[in-house]
Amino acid sequence: MVNMLTSIRTEGDKIEIVNQLLLPHTTEYLEIGTIEEAHEAIKSMKIRGAPAIASLAALTFAANLSKALAAQDRPSFLSSPEDLEKHVTPILNYLYTARPTAVNLGAATRRIARTLQSSKDAGKDAVTIARDLVTVARLVSEEDYARNKKMSENGGLWLAAFHNLQAGERLNVLTVCNTGSLATSGYGTALGLITFLHETQRLGRAYFTQTAPYHQGSRLTALELQTLRVPSTMICDTMVGSLFQHRTVHAVAVGADRIAQNGDTANKIGTYNAAVLAARHNIPFIVVAPISTVDLDVKDGSQIPIEHRPPTEACVVRGALYPPRFGPDGRRELAQVMFTPPGLESDEENVYNPSFDVTPAELITAIVTEKGVALRREGEKVFDLSGVV
Repeated sequence: MVNMLTSIRTEGDKIEIVNQLLLPHTTEYLEIGTIEEAHEAIKSMKIRGAPAIASLAALTFAANLSKALAAQDRPSFLSSPEDLEKHVTPILNYLYTARPTAVNLGAATRRIARTLQSSKDAGKDAVTIARDLVTVARLVSEEDYARNKKMSENGGLWLAAFHNLQAGERLNVLTVCNTGSLATSGYGTALGLITFLHETQRLGRAYFTQTAPYHQGSRLTALELQTLRVPSTMICDTMVGSLFQHRTVHAVAVGADRIAQNGDTANKIGTYNAAVLAARHNIPFIVVAPISTVDLDVKDGSQIPIEHRPPTEACVVRGALYPPRFGPDGRRELAQVMFTPPGLESDEENVYNPSFDVTPAELITAIVTEKGVALRREGEKVFDLSGVV
């Protein structure tokens, strides 16, 4: 079996992430030793993908608390539950600010905060509470892989049944952005569905959008699919309609950064465009995401905060020089190039650059989690997600 790529690797309290800004041409692991380094890595998108950033935040929190517990001279915040709470709460709040649209990050910090409160209520001392927090924080990452495998299977089997797939037949699936191992703790969500179809000989071809302006598709999804030896074809974001007109596509499968109570889904910019075109061509549109992505406190998509990225990010492109040039170390030389007129990047009014858009529930055929598949009732425009959360 081909080894999957990984976004995070750990050894004890040591945490390293692959710098996704340099992929696919350079593989560089960065050590994350502090809360501030984790925050910066998430905000700058050195690591991205809602499950992966939640895992990094939780693991860094756990590592820092674990080191405090192991110190010969324990810090003063371990002297009482109240002091521990005063120390921990601002850290969790700070980590959440790194990328607020991704609900997984908030779910992870809230889970840790609930553990803090329940351990306090149980009358535990500060050291015991801290150990509880380390345990639950590490579980955020450890549980992700099994969830991803299950939801990928749920979605793949549902799609095969939807098309009444017979032995020897294959499905072609389009995806947006990157939702594989690099975006999670392993296997992936929407790209996991594609991987499941491939592993079970049900996949014909995977199509993926470049996903400008950060090109998570052309840089990361392309790399993952090549690594997994999955038959695949890249398209520009503006080619989705043409693809549907001229090729047989059986489904669009996307991930999610936040799913509202009614099924409205925030995901990488360009997802809404693909959903509109899929509806026009009667192609099923599937959202694949863990339960932690469903935010039942948010009634609909209008209440989901949408992160806007700096205008410069939409005006530059990074990659390897072509024709190839190599440095003294044998690595391909990389460059970042501005392709817009001078000054365009200097004002946010000049560049509209949201990181996410919201796809209305009425354009979504199915929402898949590790607990099952939710469908809209006949004639309804919203989902009842109670059976899959």
